[in-house]
Amino acid sequence: MADSDPKTASHPHHPIPLPAHGFERLDEIPTSDLGEVSAAEVITRAAVLLLTAAGERLGLTPDSEPTIDLEQARPIISALAGLLAAARTDLGRQGEALVAGLQSLQDAFRNASRYPDPRGEGPGEKFLS
Repeated sequence: MADSDPKTASHPHHPIPLPAHGFERLDEIPTSDLGEVSAAEVITRAAVLLLTAAGERLGLTPDSEPTIDLEQARPIISALAGLLAAARTDLGRQGEALVAGLQSLQDAFRNASRYPDPRGEGPGEKFLS
């Protein structure tokens, strides 16, 4: 029997109940064709999602009122750096652009911080040299 609470109801394609996660928009990302796209494209999609989410947390979204949430931006930037470090050699030129975007986020994070981390200790900096 399906759970009537939409926050804990099963996803229509997965039997695993989903908690209230606040990322309802992620459910709109088409996943039905992921088996038909290259690994680089899947990784790039994930990286762009992380880039966008971190940019929003750093107030870099051009069409909205800037709000800065460094506590939420830090783990997103670190996750992006880890993903790019693991996949960098498989991404080719796309990887270079994504790393440049990551570095821009890291600089924005440092500039927004009241007490910036020392160089090399900011979010995700340990993953890419």
